[in-house]
Amino acid sequence: MKKETIDKIQRDSKEDFSYSINETGEYRESWRIFRIMAEFVEGYQFISQFEKEVTVMGSARLAEDTKYYNIARNLGKLLAENDLTTITGGGPGIMEAANRGAFEAGGQSVGLNIQLPFEQRVNPYVKKSTAFYYFFTRKVMLTAPADAFVFFPGGFGTMDEFFEVVDMIELRKMAKVPIILIDKEFWQPLFDFLHQGPVASGFFSEDDISEWHLVDTAEEAMKIINSSDQEKNESKHPTDMDYQLKKQLDWKIFRIMAELVEGFEFLTGLVEDVTVLGTKSLKPNDPYYDASYRLGKLLANDNFTVVTGGSSGVAEAANKGALEVGGKSLGIAMTVGGKTRVNPYVSKSIVFQFPFVRKVIITAPSKGFVVFPGGLGTMHQLFEILTLIQTKKMQKIPVILYSHKFWQPLQEFIKKKLVHDLKTIGDEDDELFQIVDDVETAVDLINKSRKA
Repeated sequence: MKKETIDKIQRDSKEDFSYSINETGEYRESWRIFRIMAEFVEGYQFISQFEKEVTVMGSARLAEDTKYYNIARNLGKLLAENDLTTITGGGPGIMEAANRGAFEAGGQSVGLNIQLPFEQRVNPYVKKSTAFYYFFTRKVMLTAPADAFVFFPGGFGTMDEFFEVVDMIELRKMAKVPIILIDKEFWQPLFDFLHQGPVASGFFSEDDISEWHLVDTAEEAMKIINSSDQEKNESKHPTDMDYQLKKQLDWKIFRIMAELVEGFEFLTGLVEDVTVLGTKSLKPNDPYYDASYRLGKLLANDNFTVVTGGSSGVAEAANKGALEVGGKSLGIAMTVGGKTRVNPYVSKSIVFQFPFVRKVIITAPSKGFVVFPGGLGTMHQLFEILTLIQTKKMQKIPVILYSHKFWQPLQEFIKKKLVHDLKTIGDEDDELFQIVDDVETAVDLINKSRKA
């Protein structure tokens, strides 16, 4: 292999394949495609050997002397005693505790680890493990359908994983299973934000939240898991996100790879672009719609390509604003329930079947992300971006939230619970995003970062 090729691989290996901003907009290096394919195949083969799984997620920073560690350890023990497989991210903290409980009780203890720029060891209580380089392949496996998901308090990564699972269930890309959140005191402020913001605004239904279980003990969690309708879960219809491939690889692997290649082709050449995210549940007379429309115009006038999810609401408004002033207006859409809606204001679009592939493409390098109010999908995309920047899998770029009225309660939850109370993220992590109340400020922040 040529030295310049080796040097390039070593440089790119410092960050995820699509998360390092380059000056040429080139995403098509064939070695990356093969590496991603290898991780999918190996990941599928690994998880296909397990049955009756419960996935436990939470902070790697919660130490052995915390109540959460003890609850997670007890939960792992109870899962083992009920012949259930405990799956975690394989690291320290809550992951170690759950694996430890399962290990000490003689149960199946599994870890799906991630290679980070800073060390993340596999905890000593994992019986079977595999490691991933790419965040998104690891998350596909970690959020693969299980008999239940249990979320302990955590940081950006836990929020990302939580919102990914509930978003996929809402979209019917994943079958319904128990969603259990440990520690009412920690989670209640987030529930309050979701009720007062997204639900009250009509971005998603109260019914979705009502199916989540807030508990304080491992025994309560175990009772919910045992009382869930196992017969219904076992006979559930396959979904696009059904990763249980049994003993052989599924034909879906080829569709996934095809979507990745097409997505990379779509991205190639993009350098000066800004991604606009937010709810699809807005009409043209809504103030947020008007703001997104004005943002699209301003970005296009400053020669930015406007990238959105390609649907209605915030995406339509931003695409419309950009197109009307002669700018480049792109849409990265997804098929939901067999239907695809691409708004008429995109000059170029692509449609995905698999949400995790689409997410990789829509969170690819930009000069900035502007996030308008939204529902579960918007929360998922926001915390994914913050996690990638925090873990240095993505370069630090402006992440701008529009509207203090909407986002302030979430910021307060992050400051109080994540930064100050539990320290599941650092003080510097709380500064990875900014909230603004006018689109001119958002564009100014992006332009300042562009010149830096």
